[in-house]
Amino acid sequence: MKKITELTDLRGKRVILRASLNVPVADGVVTNEYRITQMLPTLRYLHEQGAKTIIMGHIGRDKDESLKPILAVLERYYPVVWGGSVNENRAKEHLAVLPDGQFLLLENLRQDERESDNDEAWGEHLASFGDVFVNDAFDNAHREHASMIQIPKHIPAYAGLTMMAEVEHLMRVMQPEHPALFMIGGAKFETKMPLVEKFLATYDHVFVSGALMNDIFKARGYEVGTSLVSDVDLTGAPFLDNPKLLVPMDVIVTGPRGVVTKLASEVAADEAIMDAGPQTVEMLKTYISEAKTVLWNGPFGNFEGGFASATEETMKALAESDALSVVGGGDTVAAIEKLGLNDSLGFVSTGGGAMLTLLEHGSTPALDALN
Repeated sequence: MKKITELTDLRGKRVILRASLNVPVADGVVTNEYRITQMLPTLRYLHEQGAKTIIMGHIGRDKDESLKPILAVLERYYPVVWGGSVNENRAKEHLAVLPDGQFLLLENLRQDERESDNDEAWGEHLASFGDVFVNDAFDNAHREHASMIQIPKHIPAYAGLTMMAEVEHLMRVMQPEHPALFMIGGAKFETKMPLVEKFLATYDHVFVSGALMNDIFKARGYEVGTSLVSDVDLTGAPFLDNPKLLVPMDVIVTGPRGVVTKLASEVAADEAIMDAGPQTVEMLKTYISEAKTVLWNGPFGNFEGGFASATEETMKALAESDALSVVGGGDTVAAIEKLGLNDSLGFVSTGGGAMLTLLEHGSTPALDALN
């Protein structure tokens, strides 16, 4: 990939910056600024090089969602003008009078369905706003969307500083220093099984939790009650007997008897597994203390439902470790933010699905487009 640092003296140049702006908003206010603050080094570089920067991005899945709340955050750092929709003439009118070193924020690209459809003509329209394209939206790098894939076909394309850092750190942990521990949570084993199998071959231990552990328990003949399980049937899967595979020893369940901690083999038919238990956390602390590389994606329990104990206690242990750590996934990062541990971990990724795609395939559609 060509890197943004190869661009110098951009005065008078129009630079399209595809940014990570998909952040949580409540009552018109951004409630978590992590992805925005991570792109500040890229903004600083473009500002110092005198570029007229057009910031493009998306937020949420609903067409009615707006990037307007992002403006209030960006304005704390640099001069930013609201440009509205890319389909309105005023966007280019604002751009025509934008001073060097300043920024124009455009509206949510996904308000137009051609963005998600990866429409070629739409991508060409987006490219007409700039002379140079900088992609810094790693969180969306696994999506084949027009702003990610089509713009680089029309103007010179570069990776932003955040994108560069993501790729460098994730490539590094794909060839880990041993002992190496990979921890994965969340749901949908059908999409994550290839990753589990891949890292069982390259890492010393792979710990599986979240809803994924329910699929393993079920395949091993354990009762999982009313727990969330995937559509995939793991019965007979070779990796189930791999000695490197780790799963929770104890779990926290909910049911008629309330919230109870019990061994994984003791779950009743009327109970649902919600989190890994305290014995499991103690086990992980031992592996983390011995590890030189720790890679982690996804929470260990029903995080949004309030079952965050195993995730948070393990995160505290990782923050005290000397291991090279790379952590990603929306709820995982939320735990880091809640505990104030951003500066205590090695690298915190802005991507969830993009991180998993890069780890599994060694690239993503957006990275291929930059290359």
